[in-house]
Amino acid sequence: MSKQRLEGKVAIITGAASGIGEATARIFTTHGALVVIADIQDELGAGVVASIGPGKCKYKRCDVRNEKEVEELVDFTIKAYGRLDIMFSNAGISEKLTSTILDVDFAVLDNVIAVNVRGVAATIKHAARAMVASGTRGSIICTASIAVTKGGFGPAVYTASKLAVVGLVRSAAAELGRHGIRANCVSPGGVVTPLALSLCGWSQSQVEEFAGAMMVLKGGGPLKASDIGEAALFLASDESAFVTGQNLMVDGGVTAVGSRPASRVE
Repeated sequence: MSKQRLEGKVAIITGAASGIGEATARIFTTHGALVVIADIQDELGAGVVASIGPGKCKYKRCDVRNEKEVEELVDFTIKAYGRLDIMFSNAGISEKLTSTILDVDFAVLDNVIAVNVRGVAATIKHAARAMVASGTRGSIICTASIAVTKGGFGPAVYTASKLAVVGLVRSAAAELGRHGIRANCVSPGGVVTPLALSLCGWSQSQVEEFAGAMMVLKGGGPLKASDIGEAALFLASDESAFVTGQNLMVDGGVTAVGSRPASRVE
């Protein structure tokens, strides 16, 4: 049996009923972690718990826009498992991929900011408070995006929200380092998730072809949610013990090599 890299650790993953969060929950539990799956998709969340096994994970409804629910999520986790070592703040939304700055819907903007910025701030705050109180050398991971690297990789409101996530994480790394708590981002390239499909209206194969055309690294097939989960595993584990304040790009070289953004979905 391969070494279980999270043996004895307890993790919260928000947005874990589907997509990247679900894939990461499966990876974390395979590596020995006990996981609380947090989401607002109750039926899907219960299904993930049943699939992984209730001995390895639990589901807790949490709308990250509501700070009280985030605080209750952290309290639930500590009562259930006795500690909190890892917070993967992954829940996020976007406006439609065809949206432009010329037609920003401010009701949509307010909701995107509430989830992607306010929600991340709340998860960092309450996870860090619990870790500091218990003396845990914890790891906080937040999902950002390759859209933070240059204009054109995402619509304006989504991009702005993910830039804010990077700022929050860097500030958290600076402030929490003295407590032994690390904070990092993971930034996915074009990966097929239920959310992505709902926002663009394309088929899975069309999205994979579109995203794959930008990738410099060829031959490995399409980027998958589990690839992002493996990166989160590294950031959650002791293998990244001196990694903090970073934004790990998982994009097949798109941003590092300098590929220009492909034309967005019309």
